Amino acid sequence: MAAGFSSGRFSLQRMQRVTPANLGVKDNRLSPCPSSPNCVSSQSDDERHKIDPIPFTSTPAEAMDRLKKVVQAMERTTFVRESPDYLHVEFRTSLGFVDDVEFYVDGSQKVIHLRSASRVGYWDLGVNRKRMESIRTEFERK
Repeated sequence: MAAGFSSGRFSLQRMQRVTPANLGVKDNRLSPCPSSPNCVSSQSDDERHKIDPIPFTSTPAEAMDRLKKVVQAMERTTFVRESPDYLHVEFRTSLGFVDDVEFYVDGSQKVIHLRSASRVGYWDLGVNRKRMESIRTEFERK
């Protein structure tokens, strides 16, 4: 029994280290959320996963700079990939679980699309949604 638990823990730890291959922007869209409730996205058509994008009135570059400052001030964050219109950040929960958070700055629509998903598990107790709403609030304050 102990060996099974140990190998299960090893598998979970390995999954936490592997960045999902479906991340990024393709055709001006972030990846869709899986069917599990541990994901939110501003580009979702599904009400369960839907969250509003973050509007901005500045230039896209200024919006990205402001967004990065907001995210950098948050605990347990690691910047994984960034470009002028895209940002991928890993958030580590207090229990060590990794959530992949993506932002896509759509300059033509003057919004920042966002997606936040737990890397493992099924239910996140609303953590991803709360985090994104917190980022929105801080972005609007700056």
